[in-house]
Amino acid sequence: MQNEVISARVAQLRHWMEQHNVQAFIVPSTDAHMSEYVPSHWASRAWISGFDGSAGTAVVTLRDAALWTDSRYFLAAAQQLQDTPFSLMKDGVDGTPGIAEWLSKHLSDGDTVGLDGNVFSATTAEALERDLNAKGIFLNDEGDPFAEIWPNRPTLPLSPVTIQPLKYTGETVAKKLERLRTQLRKIGAEAMLVSALDEVAWLLNLRGQDVECNPVFVAYCLLRGNETTLYVNAVKLPQKVRDHLTQQGVFIMPYEQAEQDLSALRDVCLLLPEGTSARMTAAAERCFLLRRPSPIASMKAIKTEAEIEGFKSAMLRDGVAMVKFLHWLLPAVKAGGVTEMDIAARLQTLRAEQELYQGDSFATIAAYADHGAIVHYEATPETNRELKPKGLLLVDSGAQYLDGTTDITRTIALGEPTAEECHIYTLVLKGHIALSQLKFPDGVSGTQLDLAARQSMWTEGMNYGHGTGHGVGSFLNVHEGPHQIRMNYVPAPLHNGMTVTDEPGIYLPGRFGVRIENVLLTIPYKDTEFGHFLGFKPLTLCPIDLRPIEKNLLTASERAWLNDYHLEVCRQLMPLLHDETDRLWLMQATQHI
Repeated sequence: MQNEVISARVAQLRHWMEQHNVQAFIVPSTDAHMSEYVPSHWASRAWISGFDGSAGTAVVTLRDAALWTDSRYFLAAAQQLQDTPFSLMKDGVDGTPGIAEWLSKHLSDGDTVGLDGNVFSATTAEALERDLNAKGIFLNDEGDPFAEIWPNRPTLPLSPVTIQPLKYTGETVAKKLERLRTQLRKIGAEAMLVSALDEVAWLLNLRGQDVECNPVFVAYCLLRGNETTLYVNAVKLPQKVRDHLTQQGVFIMPYEQAEQDLSALRDVCLLLPEGTSARMTAAAERCFLLRRPSPIASMKAIKTEAEIEGFKSAMLRDGVAMVKFLHWLLPAVKAGGVTEMDIAARLQTLRAEQELYQGDSFATIAAYADHGAIVHYEATPETNRELKPKGLLLVDSGAQYLDGTTDITRTIALGEPTAEECHIYTLVLKGHIALSQLKFPDGVSGTQLDLAARQSMWTEGMNYGHGTGHGVGSFLNVHEGPHQIRMNYVPAPLHNGMTVTDEPGIYLPGRFGVRIENVLLTIPYKDTEFGHFLGFKPLTLCPIDLRPIEKNLLTASERAWLNDYHLEVCRQLMPLLHDETDRLWLMQATQHI
């Protein structure tokens, strides 16, 4: 039935294309602010294709359709696209054509490809136009077809905006604006358009509820000289928030006014083309554009002391919830009737018992057995599987608390693990420990550190397709840049006070998957004649399953790290556990090896 629905939707889009004389239409996964996770109003790619992963681009011609996504979603996309008009294109795999190349084989010279410039970044649209023009194909901004063909489309959200208290941010709006303007003056910018929703929220010490799991709200912010204007639907602003903005000298204008005001500028304007829509970039055509990364991303990545303390407090409460969950898990599975969807519900219930809980930071991945090999698997009623006292369960989950954001993965043996499961698990653990133990010069990029997490598995000819680490927001988006730890080159430097995840994994399709993840904090290590060196301190507090470890594969240093980590987990969480059985379980789970 779902496949018939998708076919009908594609037919509607094709009818719209014929009316507008375009031979193909491209639908990205982004919104008007180039967000990773989008308000349901902009979930057009999921609506047209049925694929609901966070990354992907759908392309529809009058006769064919295809969807590109990355390795995290290959298995999930293959399942969801089965028997639909869409063919899966495995982005990044040798032999997979790019979108322009694929279109050139399905279109003729002089044909037109349409897109909605409001949800395409300027960089992506410009690159596509170059590639298509070279093949004799035109690219036009045709507007939003889904405004016409999507019945009962969700409206833009009207959830109220809230103030993030200074005790959690550690820095006033005035100070942030002052620091930002200093950065702008250094590069000769007279104005800046802030498009990324988490940057708007961080800069103005505000939070929202417009995107599931991400405490942001739909808005633009424009800095011009000493003026700051927030473009937002004013219905979303309670009087307390209006007063907060007024006190900080921030003007409030309607959301739709941003494009018009930007088109009236004649300033030297900083604009991030990767993070700004093609339409907003075109509106600024009379400006002298400085196409550069946003200074806000780097400012936000280095946490204040208040934010660091907030992370530590949030991790304590999250650790308590995780211990209660892990203590419950094996007996519940043995008793029978526990499914993957039950795991997500149980975690949410236990976290909701903790102070300052605001919801999940992303949809829980509870992947049993071969589902664990689907990197971003999310159970549905159709795929939901009952857990048995055997095999591995991969659980990747996190929470939003007012004082911090958590992201943790644990892989748990539900019964006696096999030799293969133990071996793979141990290789992943070795990679996790190796990255956590690293010492490195201030300012290196995450790409220079990525090898540590992969070396043991590379030695055995194994690898994983996703990144090893990403920044984490302070009661903001769980995925935060600009720094990352991954194989492909990301030049953003690592500095003291940054959060980053440590999450290597190995995935064996049709069998199982293993991932182990902590959130780390970069901290000072030592100063020498060669410069300032940094290290990592785990913020996440939760036992790592000892049963699947192939202990003879661990070095003395790796054993020491694991024992020290478990000692710290036990020391910090034990006083917060009031149930004696939870305390006894934690002691057993963190025993010395």
